[in-house]
Amino acid sequence: MEARESWAALAAGGVAGVCVDLILFPLDTVKTRLQSPQGFRKAGGFRGIYAGVPSTAIGSFPNAAAFFITYENVKSMLYHGSTSYLTPAAHMVAASLGEVVACLIRVPSEVVKQRAQVSPSSSTLRILSHTLYHEGIPGLYRGYKSTVLREIPFSLVQFPLWESLKAGSSNASGNVLAALGGIWRTQGLSGLFAGVVPRMAAISLGGFIFLGTYEKTRQLLL
Repeated sequence: MEARESWAALAAGGVAGVCVDLILFPLDTVKTRLQSPQGFRKAGGFRGIYAGVPSTAIGSFPNAAAFFITYENVKSMLYHGSTSYLTPAAHMVAASLGEVVACLIRVPSEVVKQRAQVSPSSSTLRILSHTLYHEGIPGLYRGYKSTVLREIPFSLVQFPLWESLKAGSSNASGNVLAALGGIWRTQGLSGLFAGVVPRMAAISLGGFIFLGTYEKTRQLLL
């Protein structure tokens, strides 16, 4: 993989991560508070819906950049000598390793963000300091293994499908949004999920923003 392509993957991944995390942050806050043991209202309800956003803003770029630089480089290495029927496996391995690396940045950011979301009266910096003082570095990595195990299955489906959509349409020109739109118009919902057993109920809004922004930014940089 050339240096220019690596830099493009790093920058595009970072931009995509920031976009999806900041746009969907209020939904994430509501989800976290609904899951809080103290209950939705005591966790803050709809107040301070952007509590914890500094942690996300700081962590989003390096987190997504780490994923895509790992993904693109591993994919490039695995492509050499691989046959066409092994290509999806290469995408799966690359995505899995990308998640392992990205979670080294994502998990500390998530820990601080989630604690800020259920304690909107405390600042992000105060929560970070409190965590480090009482729990040390291991406190920032609570749930690392479970987070990796949560993210990998999604990536195992998402990235081979994404790569397939980019390569399978003569009208897509490498643009995932154009590919999705074309399939939706001609084949409807069943066309979008053809070949996935069991078919996914929906492709998340975050996936559209994340992959669409990544691909568009990467094209502009290259």
